[in-house]
Amino acid sequence: MAGEFIEETEGAPGDEWTDIDVSDDEVDRITRRQDRAFESFLKRMKDADQLKVQDGAFDDATFAALYKLVQDGHLAAFGGPISTGKEANVYEAAAPEGDDVAVKVYRINASNFQHMRDYLEGDPRFEGIRGDKKAVVLAWTRKEFANLSRAHDAGVRVPEPIAVQRNVLVMELIGEATDPAPTLHDVTLENPGTAYDVVREYMQRLFGAGLVHGDLSEYNIVVHDGELTIIDVGQAVTIHHGNAAEFLRRDCENVASFFARQGVETDADELYEHVTDVEADPSGDAGE
Repeated sequence: MAGEFIEETEGAPGDEWTDIDVSDDEVDRITRRQDRAFESFLKRMKDADQLKVQDGAFDDATFAALYKLVQDGHLAAFGGPISTGKEANVYEAAAPEGDDVAVKVYRINASNFQHMRDYLEGDPRFEGIRGDKKAVVLAWTRKEFANLSRAHDAGVRVPEPIAVQRNVLVMELIGEATDPAPTLHDVTLENPGTAYDVVREYMQRLFGAGLVHGDLSEYNIVVHDGELTIIDVGQAVTIHHGNAAEFLRRDCENVASFFARQGVETDADELYEHVTDVEADPSGDAGE
């Protein structure tokens, strides 16, 4: 099915993305060096009340990644959890200029990443590392940062990516830590037809930038200050992925079904045709 829209835009895999390097970096060197400044930071973080209940979610290398993000000027203070999951936790944090940001921490020792297989197979960035859980997690985190960057550059409203380090992703906080932005599923839409038009446009812009969300529904579109924001783009695949068309059709069915329940006249096939009726740019240079 992917050939329906890949045939005319297919290029060499290397043209789509920069290589993802999962070899030892400064974070690994920090953990080996264990200098006094890092040891002090490590003790403060391990003593923090909001991290004590995480049951080993953080290893020393994850703390080192946070330390490096502080050193690089992306984080100034670390707050409590916004959401927790089997594979990642999201925390509130403060940037040096005082703005609140979201910090997503993927668990290196997560017990089950099997569900990622459908999204990883066929992606040249993951060749040779599928049996290495650490490498998969590190690459997946960088993939989410890359997906956010590409979507943001294409004019799609997503959390703006700020920085990535190892298994830690820093991005814009949508809503407030104490009052997270609700999903479409949790609100009553005053004008569902307008909301549907916005989602259609975002899906087309994503496709124009060479991306398919792959898990789009009313549960990962949030509403804040009158704007719709698409979240959870870690699993998004490029249009060259072997299952891209299947994933896009599923996205279209989910979106069309939700808005049909809101009284909007929708059709999943028509939505699919609309989304793909644009010249896709697999190089990632698509603008707004």
